[in-house]
Amino acid sequence: MIAFILNNQDISTNLPTGQTVLDFVRYRQNLKGTKIGCREGDCGACTILVGELVGDEVKYRTMTSCLMPLANAAGKHIVTVEGINPEDGSLTPVQQAMVDENGTQCGFCTVGFVMSLTGFCIDDTAKTPEMAVSSIDGNICRCTGYKSIERAAKSVCRQLAVGGKQFVPKRFDKIGARLEALRVGPGQTRTANRRPVVGGGTDVYVQRPDELVDTDATHVFYDDALRGIRDTGDFIEIGASATVTDLLESPIMQSAFPDLYKHLKLVSSTPIRNMATLAGNFVNASPIGDMTVWFLALDTEIELSEPSASAGGQLRTLKLRDFYLGYKQLAKEPDEIITAVRFRKPGSEFYFNFEKVCKRTYLDIATVNTAISLHVETTPGEGWMPPVLSEPGAVAKGKLSKLDHFITNAHVSAGGVAPVPLYLKETSSFLIGRRINGETIEKANKIIQAEISPISDVRGTEVYKRLLLRQLFRAHFVEMFATELTEIAES
Repeated sequence: MIAFILNNQDISTNLPTGQTVLDFVRYRQNLKGTKIGCREGDCGACTILVGELVGDEVKYRTMTSCLMPLANAAGKHIVTVEGINPEDGSLTPVQQAMVDENGTQCGFCTVGFVMSLTGFCIDDTAKTPEMAVSSIDGNICRCTGYKSIERAAKSVCRQLAVGGKQFVPKRFDKIGARLEALRVGPGQTRTANRRPVVGGGTDVYVQRPDELVDTDATHVFYDDALRGIRDTGDFIEIGASATVTDLLESPIMQSAFPDLYKHLKLVSSTPIRNMATLAGNFVNASPIGDMTVWFLALDTEIELSEPSASAGGQLRTLKLRDFYLGYKQLAKEPDEIITAVRFRKPGSEFYFNFEKVCKRTYLDIATVNTAISLHVETTPGEGWMPPVLSEPGAVAKGKLSKLDHFITNAHVSAGGVAPVPLYLKETSSFLIGRRINGETIEKANKIIQAEISPISDVRGTEVYKRLLLRQLFRAHFVEMFATELTEIAES
């Protein structure tokens, strides 16, 4: 039995847990406001709000209902567009902004945009015009009406700044108590001998949607034992069901990676980041998996165990780089699941960068992606003087030697250039002990070309992918070492 709140209605159902929330609300509840579009999480027409009780507060996130199994609705507040409509039949501030700015044409995508903007208005993210527009990054308008929709998003942001507007009905204030009443003991736990294991569903529901509807799967998206991000002293440990958004919102991750938002913004869209789990990305084993490439460059290790109701069992650890044996071939037993991900906490003089090229800037899979982490030792170069003692602009004029950066540890990864997400072992080893300059980068790039084996496919030719990785590897150093920009660019 699955129990949850749908808009303002208490739901209890014995329907298959693998049925999607999209099909449930449309065909079982006759709520046709949520649209069927791509069924792959790309278009955003089926966007809903999902409220989870966290402490004493209900936290809402946007999700694509076409990829969300009904099991993941258990104990949650599921909100469709019908659930945000005022009882007097008037428009919400978000809906009114769309009308005022002519933000709808054929109207098919409108509901998804409205739900994404409503989610932005009631969550804890920064309330800036840029963030308002960012909140609709998972919604596609088939009539290309983006500018009017962007104006509506910025209008909503201005209303938030003034205050006094009710973006969702007052009944939302009582949802927390109702969700508390649905709690019966601990959160979701794993169950032994049930396959497959499903997290957020963003990969598996694209690949095998019909099969999963009636499959008695183990659903681990809200498994409390698989969530959370912890600083253990020497390591940062992440639960396998942590989502990309969990990483983005984590103070621990923000402290370790100053460019976290810039990098993870390149990973799909807001609704998918809200659903996509770290372990799911790893196990999917896509050669261009963004998060896999990201964590390969951190020399990450994973913890595996057999699923059990007690969330215990025999544990073993494995380097993520050793997890991939061949295309979609993994170094794990059929009954094993990833339970945790950990990497050594960055120390001083730590640099990290992630680069990705795809046909669209956002909401797209990579042609080539790559990540790098470096620990460096910085020493004054010959003739160096503290900048405070030099004349203004001396470095730019070539009158002052730059600091020398020597690499003490390095890890480089790349996607789209091999049958697996690739840890560049030889390149990483070569970089250790080298000075950061154009010569080092050029020599490392030659080693990279020998390590990769791209193929020509719909995303690009072999030659194009080799060129991309060459340029992206150089971009790492331009991004991380701005003082070396001129030398690297001219090398």
